Amino acid sequence: MTIMHTSQIIGQSVWKRADFVNDDSWCHHLKSGEIAALDNMLANLQVRGAIFPNMTKDDVDIGAANTTLDMIKDELENRCGFALLRGLPLDSYNVDQINTIYYAIGLYMGQPVTQNPKGDLLGQVINIGDISKKDTRVYETNLYLPYHTDPSDVVGLLCVRKAKHGGMSSLVSAAAIYNEVIRREPELLGVFYKPWFYAHLGQDQMSPIFSFNDGKLSCRYLRQYIELGFEQMGIPLSQIEREALDLFDNIMMAPEMRIDMMLEPGDIQFANNYAVLHSRTAFEDHEEQGQRRKKLRLWLKMESARKLALDFPGRNGFSNSIND
Repeated sequence: MTIMHTSQIIGQSVWKRADFVNDDSWCHHLKSGEIAALDNMLANLQVRGAIFPNMTKDDVDIGAANTTLDMIKDELENRCGFALLRGLPLDSYNVDQINTIYYAIGLYMGQPVTQNPKGDLLGQVINIGDISKKDTRVYETNLYLPYHTDPSDVVGLLCVRKAKHGGMSSLVSAAAIYNEVIRREPELLGVFYKPWFYAHLGQDQMSPIFSFNDGKLSCRYLRQYIELGFEQMGIPLSQIEREALDLFDNIMMAPEMRIDMMLEPGDIQFANNYAVLHSRTAFEDHEEQGQRRKKLRLWLKMESARKLALDFPGRNGFSNSIND
């Protein structure tokens, strides 16, 4: 078990809404030269027949866009933990070209990993699910998506189409939540360091919610999966465990803790899953299938990822043996 860090976290990973009132340094606008470089890369890939999904990191030459993407990689791991890349001109591309450019960006930044047992490397986040069925994933509906972290080092979301109304993206700093736990209920801190069952990790794996290792705080959280994990194991949550989860949720849901952003078509949002929790508000969608809100999701394994503690098992993607 990692040593419990009992003092306040400091640094750029700790932030609240007020910290970004006059600071949009996390938002990077693609310059004309960078778009031209991506177009040139796409043309070269198409000539060689190296298009999604039949391409590797060796096929990708990002050209002049490398400086911005390298900056984003550093921000994800060593600064605020999230970034927005804005201005990819989607109207200039067909569906296959959009997939290829986005996947190429993912290959440059890290290694895309599978998002379900089918082996999908680009997730379709679209309102096509039946909310009357228990096995429907929330991201396939227009319902509110609770704050959570995904099973990968980094998650990327490319906005292809917006909803008719709603669908706001929200981010919260895990380190800011941690500091509030220490400020409000320091006696509960140890509960977050104990092993918890998570339904999506598999029944033979447990993980703490918070872990501090090699000078960095990491977090893994989705209350629904925690409660389902304990239910699957036939073990009821204790009173103090429920108190800890309630405290986490109460802090996390406070308006002053989060930064909201409406992703526009051509925007790519990146978030470090150990440092940031992400959410989405409910939305009203278009009736026509072809106009419905659509995001393309990447899960990335990063070479630059932090070193995780042994009792905080790293997880990048799903295998065929795990029920997604």
